[in-house]
Amino acid sequence: MPVPRRGSDEHEPAFVAAVAADRSQWRYRPRRAFWRSRVLRAVAVITLLALCALVILAMVREQTGTEGFLVGLGLAVLPVPLLVAAFRWLDRVEPGPWKNLLFAFAWGAFAAALVAILANTFAVRWIATATADPDSADALGATVVAPVVEETAKAAALLLLFLLRRRHFGGLVDGVVFAGFTATGFAFTENILYLGNAFGEDQMAGTSGIGSVTAATFFGRIVMAPFAHPLFTVLTGIGFGLAALAPRGKRLRRVLLPIAGLLLAMGMHAAWNGSASYGGPWFFLVYVGFMVPAFGLLTWLAVWSRQRELRTIAGELPAYAAAGWLSPAEPLALSSMGARQMARAFAARTYGPPAAQAVGEYESFATTLAFLRNRARRGTAGLSEAEFTAREQELLHHLWQRREVASPSLTYAARATGKVWAPPQYLDYGGYNPYRS
Repeated sequence: MPVPRRGSDEHEPAFVAAVAADRSQWRYRPRRAFWRSRVLRAVAVITLLALCALVILAMVREQTGTEGFLVGLGLAVLPVPLLVAAFRWLDRVEPGPWKNLLFAFAWGAFAAALVAILANTFAVRWIATATADPDSADALGATVVAPVVEETAKAAALLLLFLLRRRHFGGLVDGVVFAGFTATGFAFTENILYLGNAFGEDQMAGTSGIGSVTAATFFGRIVMAPFAHPLFTVLTGIGFGLAALAPRGKRLRRVLLPIAGLLLAMGMHAAWNGSASYGGPWFFLVYVGFMVPAFGLLTWLAVWSRQRELRTIAGELPAYAAAGWLSPAEPLALSSMGARQMARAFAARTYGPPAAQAVGEYESFATTLAFLRNRARRGTAGLSEAEFTAREQELLHHLWQRREVASPSLTYAARATGKVWAPPQYLDYGGYNPYRS
């Protein structure tokens, strides 16, 4: 895959005819027919989620009472920042737009939760009527019905992002992050319901403190297993992430992998709910022998995938350095999160705060360029050769616009973090050498 070479002078070279001569035509969001407009779709999605939010929150408040709802809300929000920060940390290499993450969270908290509460309630009532055994109906509904309904409802968000935000859904990390945000939103709403109901029981019984139902529910859902729903849905996210990595012609693989991930999520969810419903030693056996190891394994996989993304940057960007677009040290700095942060700090100290923002944008464009080239080589970019060329050169243009500040900052960071060993006088600082007196 050839890389356009930079000219020997200090002016940006003219691009090939594949790119629009008028750079105002370069856009990340190509023009579409009105009925396919992103604005129209955004308004429709926001309206749908807002209606779902009004309905589900009203239903939860009706079940828990106003006081129980407020107590449940206050307790349920506690693990949310921790989980959101953890999944956002995984996404730092190529951070996706916040609007995608907010959509995933809102879908889980409102749309998926609404579908789950309606379907689960209907199913339990039907089972209770059919079997004339309400107690068994609750356990059976939690073990068999709830995992299928809830994981399917959460997976719908991943499917929509996979189909409509394909550019931002490029691999395992994206699948894990989107799944994590969706499940965190779902668990948030579900925890309001459970904690609010527990508080209502304590109010009726006149109990409080450590021995209360609220305290036991808080310990079980917030302290012991805040990662339960994210853990289940991450399996579906991994399925979609692997499907995103599949070559363009492997359509069957793109269909079967998400289904396999969804089935695994349902199975793990059913095992967890079953152990909680039937109690006894089964709960601790599933928790210690299954949930904790699975959580550790998936955490390792997520971190490994993030490191793999950094290795992709280190492997793809040297081609652009050889062509003259980047300095030799830049691919090394861009493949290290510590060096990236140091480069932004250096730019802020040397050139001012706006320069730090420019370096951050440069890092983002360079990362996108590396992943674009990698996906095109593997046949997973979903672009024609002309589209790839246009997108590649558009990204190179954005890099060029910021190179005067970004190149010396990244070169400095590469040396300061030990990524390069050459003496300072042999490093290209883009016209500025911090070691020159």
